[in-house]
Amino acid sequence: MIIRDRVAFSGAVDGDQRLDIDARRRLAAALGVPLEWASVRQIHSAVSYRATEPGPQGEGDAMWTDRSGLPLAVFTADCLGVALLAEDAVGLAHSGWRGTAGGVVPALADRMAQAGHEPVLTVIGPGIGPCCFEVGPEVAEQFDGHVTTTTWGSTSVDLPAAVATQLAGIEVDVAGGCTRHDDAYFS
Repeated sequence: MIIRDRVAFSGAVDGDQRLDIDARRRLAAALGVPLEWASVRQIHSAVSYRATEPGPQGEGDAMWTDRSGLPLAVFTADCLGVALLAEDAVGLAHSGWRGTAGGVVPALADRMAQAGHEPVLTVIGPGIGPCCFEVGPEVAEQFDGHVTTTTWGSTSVDLPAAVATQLAGIEVDVAGGCTRHDDAYFS
């Protein structure tokens, strides 16, 4: 588990937090948070919600809350979990290549700012790294300036760098870790 500020990224050793209630119970206890979390039915979009209570918020890939003590959760494997922290609010996004290309994280930052909660820190969790994220030209063309190569020489995209670029003016902390080749994570 990686913990940064008010953000935690669980790993494979922590179990499947969506389907295994015992794994969720253990993680919630370890983090000192309630068992009931706000979540979204992830659809690889830029749709976000304001969460005011635990449970499903709707179809989308991001949510934010200014309610103290309300945990937010997105579930990732190779996609990135991205947290936006404001003084008195927190946002959370599930950002794969479609969500990143569609601007899910800056859209969430804008929604938070419009509600008076300007994000000051972004924490990008583990996801598939540019070392392993092999893509075709139709994906690469959406990430000008963030196209690179895998360790075996095929075209790749650096998703964490692409997200960071979208957030000009907000401090970014990248937790790192490649979910494809590190057994500590789901992939």
